[in-house]
Parts: sequence; structure tokens; C-alpha cells
Amino acid sequence: MKLLVVEDEALLRHHLQTRLTDSGHVVESVANAEEALYQAGQFNHDLAVIDLGLPGMGGLDLIRQLRSRGKTFPILILTARGNWQDKVEGLAAGADDYVVKPFQFEELDARLNALLRRSSGFTQSTIVAGPLLLDLNRKQASLDEQPLALTAYEYRILEYLMRHHQQVVAKDRLMEQLYPDDGERDPNVIEVLVGRLRRKLEGPAGFKPIDTVRGLGYLFNERCT
Repeated sequence: MKLLVVEDEALLRHHLQTRLTDSGHVVESVANAEEALYQAGQFNHDLAVIDLGLPGMGGLDLIRQLRSRGKTFPILILTARGNWQDKVEGLAAGADDYVVKPFQFEELDARLNALLRRSSGFTQSTIVAGPLLLDLNRKQASLDEQPLALTAYEYRILEYLMRHHQQVVAKDRLMEQLYPDDGERDPNVIEVLVGRLRRKLEGPAGFKPIDTVRGLGYLFNERCT
């Protein structure tokens, strides 16, 4: 699933991105409401985790903005204030559930997964590009209705490229998705994984969906639906 995390505390934001990525999600993390609105306008998300105490535009206003722009994905709010008024205001603004800081990741993960299960009938469960189909729930890919034997890292790269189809994705961005905690990242690893992925994706009629944009990164050239 593709998640949007909006949290201004850098350490917590990094922790959430790391743990949620380890749980198999594709995570976009930003520090303020303005960045969140931009990301939500550019990409499709399955769920958002939003801190109420954001600088500038607060979390409540961000939620109202997202809902007014037609974003229907579930929203889980984080608040350091445990009083009932903040919870009620958050839910009234359009949030679906809340977690009070400080919290254990396991609680957040359980609430997040419950929201995803409840909304599964309304969120995208597959991504299709020509003969290639990605099953987001099972984390599986098939080409011409035949299953592809992808490693976990190959699948993550493919899902990220397909979610950002027809956009150039830098190697560093892919490294962040695979190894969010590794400070010394070797971009050659991405080249090897993409090379293996390309060979597995070679299909009929010259189906070659991944281009290299020299000096910039990779482009999934097929339109995804």
C-alpha cells in the first residue's frame, strides 16, 4: 500500500517511514501541510498518517483541504494532546481514527491495518500496465497472466516505479525505499536489481516498460491504471 506520512518531528518521521517500509508499504514522508497537499495532488495514496500539531497550516486544516479536494483515503491522526476535544475535532474534520503520542508502533500499525481492511473495497488493489498486472494486496506480479518470480526488493522497485509511472525516479529515491536506515548506500545495487527486473519483464511485442534516463534515474514508460 502507498502511504503518506505528515509529521514535522524529523526523528519520528524517519522512524515511521522505516517501520512502515519494513512492513511492506511504499511510504512518502513530508514535514508540513504544503508538501502533503502537493504529494496528494501528484500521486494516489491508500492512507495518510497526519500529525495535528504541524507548523503553519495545522493538521485539522490539512485534513479539511484533502477532503475538500476529493481525497477519500483513510486518515489516521497523531496528537500529543490526549483530551477528547482534539479527537472529536479531528474526526469531525474528516479523519477516520487517531493515536495519542507517545505511542507504540504496534498500536499505530494495528489501527492503520484495520483502516486499510475497512477501506479495501474503495481503494485500488491492482495496477495494470499492458500485459503486466501488480496485485497490491498479495504483493505479486504477473505478465500475460503468468506469475512472475520476483524477490521482495524487485517487487518494491516495480511497485514504486509503477505508482510513479511516466515520471523519472532517481536512484537515491529507490535506495530510500529499499534501505531507509542505511547511511552508506551503493547505487550499484539498484542497477543490478533493475537489470534483473528488466529481464523478468521482457514480454511479447517488445514490452520493455523500464527506461534508463542517463544521469537522472529510471522511467516506467507505460501508462498505469
